[in-house]
Amino acid sequence: MIGAGIGGLVVALELAAQGHRVTVLERAAGPGGKMREVVVGSARVDAGPTVLTMRWVFDEVCAAAGIRLDEHLRLEQAAILGRHVWDDGASLDLHADAQRSADGIGRLAGSAEAGRYLEFCARARRIHDTLLKPFLRAPRPSLPALIRQTPWPDLLRISPYTSLWSALGEHFRDPRLRQLFGRYSSYCGSSPWRAPATLMLIAHVERGGVWLVDGGMHALAATLARLAGERGATFHYGTHVDQIHVANGRVTGVSCASGPGLAADTVIVNADVAAVGAGHFGTAAARAVPAPAPGRRSLSAVTWCLAANTAGLPLVRHTVFHAPESRSEFEDCFRHQRLPRSPSVYLCAQDRGGADGPPSAAPERLLCVVNAPATGDRQTPDPAELDEFESRVFDRLRRAGLQLDTPSSAGVRTTPRDFAALFPATGGALYGAASHGWRAAFRRPAPRTRLPGLYLAGGSVHPGAGVPMAALSGHLAAQAVIGDYQDP
Repeated sequence: MIGAGIGGLVVALELAAQGHRVTVLERAAGPGGKMREVVVGSARVDAGPTVLTMRWVFDEVCAAAGIRLDEHLRLEQAAILGRHVWDDGASLDLHADAQRSADGIGRLAGSAEAGRYLEFCARARRIHDTLLKPFLRAPRPSLPALIRQTPWPDLLRISPYTSLWSALGEHFRDPRLRQLFGRYSSYCGSSPWRAPATLMLIAHVERGGVWLVDGGMHALAATLARLAGERGATFHYGTHVDQIHVANGRVTGVSCASGPGLAADTVIVNADVAAVGAGHFGTAAARAVPAPAPGRRSLSAVTWCLAANTAGLPLVRHTVFHAPESRSEFEDCFRHQRLPRSPSVYLCAQDRGGADGPPSAAPERLLCVVNAPATGDRQTPDPAELDEFESRVFDRLRRAGLQLDTPSSAGVRTTPRDFAALFPATGGALYGAASHGWRAAFRRPAPRTRLPGLYLAGGSVHPGAGVPMAALSGHLAAQAVIGDYQDP
């Protein structure tokens, strides 16, 4: 196994639990991949994914290994999914209870919009239920297979040829609500003007439960690594694989930049497929996994990990500070390939619980995220441009009423260039290829490759980006390996 991101950890746990000998080689100092931590002063701040949904994925993975997840990790279901605020002082809380959200929408935008929100929820649920089995759980989805397995009326309801932005216009008249729900496309690094309306299913996924992990999201990765190790998997950190070896048309092992290689009849790569296709693991592997074009990259980000005292605007775990309008943000990132001039800002307050209330620690740990183009391997802003961009970002927080008392030494900024160094061949893209157009979902590679013995897992692989999707990819890869061993 190359890589100990969430997909690789699921593979390691499932295969080790089945009695397979599993060795995980990870070039970072610990597990998690993008689900990483950054040290800020004496605090450890989650610096990657912050939202855990689809808990059933992890419950199923653990159950298959004879484990109950809640016996090893404490999870709290959030009452407030997220708080959304605008520069004019308007705000809206979304809840797992759709009616509570509708009541808030009614106060913000009127009863007609509240009713249209409930219709939107029903549509999002139909899309989710239609795609769950024939697409999300499918080992290798295809359009013909989806058509064969899905009644024609259900296919029409998933709206694959309609953009998310256009579909939202069918439900909402208030531009703030269209902007809010359009941000679901950014969960997979895409633009709501180019992503299909099928991404409305994310709204249903969130209402199914947003979970807060005791110890932060990195604790989930650390727990899965520990459980895999207890079942026999071996982890080697600080180990960079530079070649996948092939003989007689199949995988025979790997070699490392330092230290001895390792013989293996099966290699699962839990890295962005762009790195495989670009030849970072050798030419034989590259021929089996074509590299996606740079023009199809998803979003990158500029992030700030902070330890700060806060005042003014009350925060919840997840708060979004919306720009006056959103189209320019995505046009700047995708069309003009530059830092957005007027970005929305996401803030994760890691020491907040699942409802209103003060933080459990002060100063509190904060992760601030703004979308950016994935150009970290070619055109990158200079320090002065980044400083000016940072001023605009934090000015948005101040205009919304949030006061941050942050010591100058209590922050770590990460840019697309930094993400490109962390995740080679991506340019800093954090979600694989962008989900633009109806074909994008079918372009992601499946776990099996054309090269016998080589498998793929992770957020750039089917079924897509995001913590539960990457975990599903790991499950599908493990099942492919197990099936091929049983039927060589």
